[in-house]
This record gives sequence, structure tokens and C-alpha cells, in this order.
Amino acid sequence: MLSTADALATLLAAAKPLTGADHANATETLSTFDALNRVLAVEVVSPLDVPPMHTSAMDGYAVRVADLTQGSRRLPVSQRIPAGHAPQPLAAGTAARIFTGATVPPGADAVVMQEQTETEGGDVTILHTPKAGEWITAQGADIKKGSVILPAGTRLSPAALGLAASVGCATLTVTRRVKVAVFFTGDELTMPGEPLKPGAIYNSNRFTLTGLLRNLGCEVTDYGIVPDRLEVTRETLREAAAKHDLILTSGGVSVGEEDHVRPAVEAEGRINMWQIAMKPGKPLAFGAVRRPQDGAQTAAGTDAGKDADEAFFIGLPGNPVSSFVTFLLFVRPFLLRLAGAAHVSPRALSLRADFTQSKADRRNEFLRARVNPAGGLELFANQSSAVLTSTVWGDGIIDNPPNHAISAGETVRFIPFTELLY
Repeated sequence: MLSTADALATLLAAAKPLTGADHANATETLSTFDALNRVLAVEVVSPLDVPPMHTSAMDGYAVRVADLTQGSRRLPVSQRIPAGHAPQPLAAGTAARIFTGATVPPGADAVVMQEQTETEGGDVTILHTPKAGEWITAQGADIKKGSVILPAGTRLSPAALGLAASVGCATLTVTRRVKVAVFFTGDELTMPGEPLKPGAIYNSNRFTLTGLLRNLGCEVTDYGIVPDRLEVTRETLREAAAKHDLILTSGGVSVGEEDHVRPAVEAEGRINMWQIAMKPGKPLAFGAVRRPQDGAQTAAGTDAGKDADEAFFIGLPGNPVSSFVTFLLFVRPFLLRLAGAAHVSPRALSLRADFTQSKADRRNEFLRARVNPAGGLELFANQSSAVLTSTVWGDGIIDNPPNHAISAGETVRFIPFTELLY
């Protein structure tokens, strides 16, 4: 069986970013307002210093330090400077009333906060001798003109959008959305709201996977439940390949007589079946589906680590938790790499296990757990791959190495869902 690290490395090696040199129509320019969670395709270089002038960090009085050390500490107030107003040069022997964020007047070299002053009539008495530069935010203290503030490959968080706006960027060039087709096979699958016939189950994976794809900003085409027939499955694959970067399925890739996804992909392209040394999630299929000749020109780009006339294919296991975990560990970084994201690996925490799991498994286990009020980890009681409750109860997964039993009090590697769902 493949290790999880080897399987992921193989996937990421194939997932060349859509913004490759030969990839047509891979970027778009959006209003900065609309670029949340998109991947930046072109670096943002600041056209100005931020702040663009020396500003006051406090409400108080702008002064010349020399006036305080060489003369009277009672100074006439020569001007009032609100934020957004241009000041006059500060006359020697005077102070300027100034407010937070306002431009420091030429000639002033310190600001004294108002709590360290006393006012009487039109004068102010300075009760504190400042050092040069005190309570002044220097021009360019945050950003220097010409510096790269957001490199290409940045996933645009709300803070990143604010940073771009702070240097005047009204638009941003981002990678277009990755186009993903998803469908589900199995005559036993029923949609919520429909009567549940004997032997049938509700299709939870459809909701989980489409939700995860949308969380990642993908353009999703949901083909729904495809009947368990080979020709219908092949037809769906051909249609999906013509217009998408990735085709994603769950279940139906085994060798049973009613498992038609694998032979359909083999007939329409190529497929590798992997057995991954992980629990849950052992089976994973990876390959590609040929695009129809008349659909090649309408397909979503070229040269994303495969032939120009192919769409990627990933087949996930059918058990709900297996499908969920393999998506988070393999599909998520694969999609982020396609989108050109510079960082695709989730950040893990080292936390204390407040439980004992005496039985070690030969596979890499991914255990659903949550953080308790004491800062340690509790384990969900039932780690079965069919128990979807664990994914809602938990805060994340423990990445437990093969053949390793866990003792209470030891430190384990914990990956929060907040690092995996977006």
C-alpha cells in the first residue's frame, strides 16, 4: 500500500497550476471587493508608502523637542490638525493640536499625548519631555513604495483584501475558479425528501462533497446520482470532461459487477487504483478522462499536468467519513495546487492526548477528536468510517502514525478542521 505522503506527492506532482504558460484563459481580473478566497495570479506591488506621510499615533500636541528642552513648557497652540487635513509648518515656539491619524506638520518631531498636557485659553503646558519621534508613525512604516505586499499564489483572506486596498488596488488578477464536475453512483442512493425504499440510503456524500468544493471556491457542476449502468456512466464522464478540470466521484470504483465507474473511466481514459495505508479511506482512484474532440476547445484550459485533451479524475471511497477525510487530505491540496496556491499543506498543532488508545493500527490513522476546556484532546468514541456524526462533533483529526498506540498525556499531531475545510 502507498503511504499517505507518497500518494499526496504523486497527486501534487500532477497538479500543475492552471496559470502555466500554455494555459488559456487561466486568470481574470476582479474588483477587490469580489476577490475573497481567490488565489492571486499576479503579485501586488505597492505604488506608495503606507502611511504616505508622517502621522500622529495619538490625540495630543505636535511639538519641537528643542522648544521644550531650551525654553518654556507653556506653548501657544498655533493650529488644529484633524485627520485628513493638510497642516501648515509648525512655527518655532508653538504646539499644534493634533488627532490620531493626522499628518504631522513639517518642523514637528514629536507628539505628546493629551493626558500629559494641561490647557489654558489658547496655550498648552507640556508636562512630559518627549524623545524625537515619540508617538509619530513614520512615512512608510508599514509598507515601502515598490515592495511586494502580496506574492502570487496568496489565497486572499479578508485581511489580504484590506492590505491590497490600503495601497489603492481597486482590482486584483486572480486564477479563475477550478471547474469541478461531481457525480454519484449507486441505485441505493436516495435524495432527502424522497421516500426511503427498502435497501436504500440517503445520499449524504453529495451534500458533503459539493459543500467542500464550494468552500474552496470551485465552480461546481453537480450531475447528481448517475444510474448503475456502464453506458450512462461513460456518457456522463464524456460530458463532464469537455468542460471541467476535475471529475470527482465517490464509490463505484471497486471490482464488483455493479461498480461501473472504474471500467467507464478505463474506457474513456486511464485510471490507477491506489490502496493507501490509511484509516479511514484506504481506496483512492486517480486518472484522467479524454475530452471529446469537439469539446476540446470548450474545455477549461490546457496543460494542467496532463494532456491538453484530458480532465483529471479522482474517485473517492463511498463510506461517508472515508470520503470526507480523503477529500480533506488529498483533493483539497490538489485543487489548491491547480489554482496556483503557494501553500497547500494544512498547519498542524501539537496537543496533549487526554485519552488512551492502546491498540495500534498498521495504517496511518486519522482520528476524529476535539479540544476540551483544559486544552487537551478528546477522542470520539466510535471511529467507524460510516459514523458521520464524528465529523460534526470533532474539531479536527489526529494524524497518528502507523503502528503507534496513544497514551494519555503524550503529545500528538492535530490538524484542526479550520485548516482543512477552506
